[in-house]
Amino acid sequence: MNIFLTAADAASTADTAAAEAGLAGQGITTIIMLVAMVAVFYFFMYRPQKKQEKETAAMRNSLQVGDEITTVGGIIGKVISIKEETVMIETGRDGTKIRILRSAIKSIDVKAEDC
Repeated sequence: MNIFLTAADAASTADTAAAEAGLAGQGITTIIMLVAMVAVFYFFMYRPQKKQEKETAAMRNSLQVGDEITTVGGIIGKVISIKEETVMIETGRDGTKIRILRSAIKSIDVKAEDC
């Protein structure tokens, strides 16, 4: 009878060891998948967004008097003066002047050198 109990204990121990090895392998696979998802998120979302923000900041810092710009709101005008965080633009033929924030500039359409 003692032989049967020893064999049953050995089989139970072998099953437990196999189950633990399977769980360890499954845990490593889960960690690898999480790391892969973070890497994909970084390369497809975070990195391009930071690159675009740098390009936009460089464009706004290279602004000069005489540039023709378009604002985020769709106003098109010519830069007549630049201060720290604000820009004065002239719109239309009647010379309407509008003061806008530098951060509201969407694009530089025509550089002053090109005119």
